[in-house]
Order: sequence, then structure tokens, then C-alpha cells
Amino acid sequence: MRKIHVSDITLRECANSTEHSLSFKEKIEMAKLMDKLHFNSIEMPEIKNVSTDVLLIKTIASLMKHSEVCVPVGITAESVETAWNSVKAAKKASLKVSVPVSAVQMEYKCGKKPPVVKEMAASLIAECKKYADNVEFSAEDAIRAEKDFLYDVIRAAIAAGADRINICDSEGTIMPPEIYDLVKAIFENVPELKGVTLSVELSDQLNMAVACAFSAISAGAGEIKTTVEGFSFPSIEDVMNVFKLRGDSNGVSSKIRTTELSRVVNQMKRMVNTTKSENSPFENGVNDNAESLTLDKNDTISTVIKAVKKIGYDLSEEDNSKVYEAFKRVAAKKEFVGTKELEAIIASTALQVPATYTIESYVINSGNVITATANIRLLKDGEPMSGVSVGDGPIDAAFLAIEHIIGHHYELDDFQIKSVTEGREAMGSALVKLRSASGKLYSGTGISTDVIGASIRAYVSALNKIAYEEE
Repeated sequence: MRKIHVSDITLRECANSTEHSLSFKEKIEMAKLMDKLHFNSIEMPEIKNVSTDVLLIKTIASLMKHSEVCVPVGITAESVETAWNSVKAAKKASLKVSVPVSAVQMEYKCGKKPPVVKEMAASLIAECKKYADNVEFSAEDAIRAEKDFLYDVIRAAIAAGADRINICDSEGTIMPPEIYDLVKAIFENVPELKGVTLSVELSDQLNMAVACAFSAISAGAGEIKTTVEGFSFPSIEDVMNVFKLRGDSNGVSSKIRTTELSRVVNQMKRMVNTTKSENSPFENGVNDNAESLTLDKNDTISTVIKAVKKIGYDLSEEDNSKVYEAFKRVAAKKEFVGTKELEAIIASTALQVPATYTIESYVINSGNVITATANIRLLKDGEPMSGVSVGDGPIDAAFLAIEHIIGHHYELDDFQIKSVTEGREAMGSALVKLRSASGKLYSGTGISTDVIGASIRAYVSALNKIAYEEE
């Protein structure tokens, strides 16, 4: 029985899609779900923002127990080093070099002739091998490439050290018999492929990508690439259904954990297929899936600091000490301290800074027959600043109005509201977590009998911490 590698490119595709944008936390959760299914490899997006993208990959790399983490590199030696530094802590890590190999794509994307493209690919692969044991070479638009050049560039890639060769049907127009013939021809003309995994990445424009993938496997391919349903690639559910029904008769299998497949894939679908409001750039709302932890009064400062890092904060030594002192006071009165209590402690004690922005006034209009609007007036160092916005509900409109004032959008990593007293005049507590451009997490809290007012205060509290550090 031949084991076929099944790799996933959902996170890579999400980064290129406005319809399936994921928050920082959702990307991490998505990777954890893929690892739970035992994907052979999980491909990351290309590093564009060094601060946030490297932080994301480092976080995911440290969490993976079963799956390899694959990071694409750019066209410079510096990009190779950056990619490796982001993923080197992973239990299994690889780097990926991608270059176009069809005449039209080489001219359009690179502006280079075939011999130069071949040399560039070999040079990048050799650079990657200085760091990583496993390097993948991806031949973009390979279906439309001149066959002799395709064979030649694959030979050069293997000679430079590539461990996997990925053949891409970027246009999605190939038919099952055609991919079978191509894969067979590659094996016949590139004997150096012995001992190297040949992978196929097939776009699904003709709704035949799954059939093409298994046709390629029949011809000798050892890896296929999948996504969650909703992207133009073979879906993991469709691929695993073929393995289930025809795998034995074709002598192939995978290591994907099919017993958990349906439940885990449904969780992944909920993340990538959520319809976002056209009025709002905020990716997520109230979070019920926060990292679960339990601490008690006997826990040491090192245990508490580990818990703080686990839920996403990177605090200074001074702030860690403040958090621990506040934790001890709370833990002395309770049997245990959970995630939400620790979040509140961090928000109220860590990184307490002078207020760059203060709230002067706010007017919110909302109802079931009108679009929610917010008119907010802040003072920045005593100078009044106003912002007006519409949104998908009153809180969304309020946050957008604040963004209008400051002229910047920060990722809303989490937003929580809860009651802290009882009765009709109950006080509401809001927690807002913002992620800055550097990838660092900042939280703020607000308390009021008005939950919208509490939310605005929490947002401004987190914003002041970002403004203080950035200045």
C-alpha cells in the first residue's frame, strides 16, 4: 500500500482572498485543526509583513506536533534567511521555492528568459539547503510549459537539492488523461526523480481537480495539495472520500485521521466561510473559543507567566510582576482563575500608560429600521478630534468612528462583554484586544451601565497602550 502525502494550502489561499480573510487568532486555530488531522504539510502564506507574518509562523511552528510547516521564500537570499528564522523551531520544517516555468508566466511575472529562470531557481534552492533539510520546488503553470524546459528545470532543481517537486496547473484546464500522461512523461525523462517526491497542485476551474489528482497518483505522483471547500482546489473531504471508497483497490492510502475529519473540517469551514459585513473591516466578534486554562493560588510566577504567553501576550518583566501580584489577590478569593479572569487582570494592570486619547462625548443611533451610526469626539493631548461612521451595529459603528479619528485600522483580536453586577442597573464590563502592526497584543477594559460606553472605553484603553509604545 503506497502512502500518499496530503498537504494543505488553505492558509496560503486565505492570505490571497478578501472573501476568506482570517484574524491572527483564527489562522493559529486553523493550523492547530490541520495538525490534529495529521496533514503531511501545512503551507504558510509568503512573508510580506515581516513583523506580523514572522510572528504568526513562529507561533504556528511551535504548536505543530504532527504536520510539517512549509514557508515560501522570495527571490533574495535575505528572504530565505527570514523564512527559515520564522519556521526553524518547528518539529518538521521546510522551505519552498516557486518560479513560473511557462513562457507567458516567465515573461509576465519575472521578465526573464528560461535559462535565467532555471539558474534563479537552482540558486534559491541551494540557498535554502544551507538552512533546511527539506526544500520544495514549485513549477508554476507547469502544464503550459515547454516540455523540454520543464524537464530541464526539474533536473536543475533536484541537482540543487530539492526534495519535493511540485507541478502546478495554475489555469485549471487540464483533464485527467492529460495529467496522467504528463506525470508519466516527467518520470520517463527525469530519472533523477527517483527518491524525490513528485507533488501536484491542481486548480479546479473544470470541477475535475480531484479526478486529476488521482490520475496523477496513478501515474506515480506521491503528494496532492488540498484546501477546505470553497477554494478553487481539491477539497480535503472530496479527496478523502476517494481514498475511502477506492484507496484499497488502487493500492494507496494517506495518514489523515478520517475519524475526526467531518467534525474538524466543519470547524474550519465555519472560520473561512463566514460572510463579513461590507460595512465593517473587523474580522471577528465575541470570542467563545479562547485558549482554556485554569490557575489557582498555589501557582508560581513562572506558571502564570507561561499562561500569559499562552493566551498571546508578550509582557515586560515589570508588567509580569504586576500581573502576578494582581493574580495572587484574585486567586486568594477564588478556587481558580480562568482565561477570562486572567485577561481582565492583564488589561487592568499591565502596561498602564498616560492617556494619549480621552473620551469627551459619543452619540450612537441604532435600531431595527436604521443603519447604526456613531459620532465620537476624543481629545488627543487636549485637542478635540471627531469621527462619524456607520457600521454593522452600534459597537461596530463606534469602533469604526474611532478608526476614522486615528486614521488607522488595528486587527480586533478579541471582544468580550459580560455583566459584573446584577439587576436592571447592572454594570457591564467590556474587554477589547487589539493587535498592532508589529503583531503585539494589547488589551483594554471598560466598565459602564451602558455596554456601548464600556466597549468604547475598552477600545480607547487598548489604543492608548499602542499609541504610547509606538510614540
